[in-house]
Amino acid sequence: MTDIDRRTALLGMGAIAASVPALSALGMTRQDLGYNAETGEYTLPPLPYAYDALEPFIDTETMKIHHDKHHAGYVKGLNNAVAQLSAIRAKDADIGLIKHWERELAFHGSGHVNHVLFWTGMGPDTPKAPTGPLAEAISRDFGSFDAFTTQYTAAATKVEGSGWGWLAYEPLAGRLIVLQGEKHQNLTMTGSVPLLGVDVWEHAYYLKYQNRRADYVQSFMKIVNWPEIERRFAAASGG
Repeated sequence: MTDIDRRTALLGMGAIAASVPALSALGMTRQDLGYNAETGEYTLPPLPYAYDALEPFIDTETMKIHHDKHHAGYVKGLNNAVAQLSAIRAKDADIGLIKHWERELAFHGSGHVNHVLFWTGMGPDTPKAPTGPLAEAISRDFGSFDAFTTQYTAAATKVEGSGWGWLAYEPLAGRLIVLQGEKHQNLTMTGSVPLLGVDVWEHAYYLKYQNRRADYVQSFMKIVNWPEIERRFAAASGG
């Protein structure tokens, strides 16, 4: 892959809902995404804890399947989309497929980025609530931590079909907002910086919770890695 193609592959991620510029605002790097500048490809980052570390809230088998199969599938799909778009630019593939591969880039790329944020946004033995500037911002923008929790869990539970619930920082207004995301990239607000995401695709919870998405989201709130979300907020807000 040429230097131009490497840059193009990286810039292509800018079209993704949770984009590389947004991750840079969080103090994250290409390495956090498993991006290899030499090959122009992505690899699956390891979990930051053991498969059973989030028991009983998320079961071991779900963690293995979710990370090793589903997340790995998004990485594979992302690399394929990048390669196919490179082939189109080199006139080695049908330009009539450009719409398809751009969609694949957005879907699989967003799936990969979202999961990187998801895994590191959870952890064992975490505090029950944020502190410091993030806690103050939540109280300012939502009224209280309880009010935020009510809105966030309801939004995540009510995502139509498969998707995500997000706490994000909107830099223009300098405020926190809650967003729903269908699939991995739909219904997001361009320019917002993702802080906390909960995966509400069925593969994230069905083995343990079956159709009880609301119970799963409530359990997720008990394992949020609030120190990491505080760090992300500080980086995104300049605080």
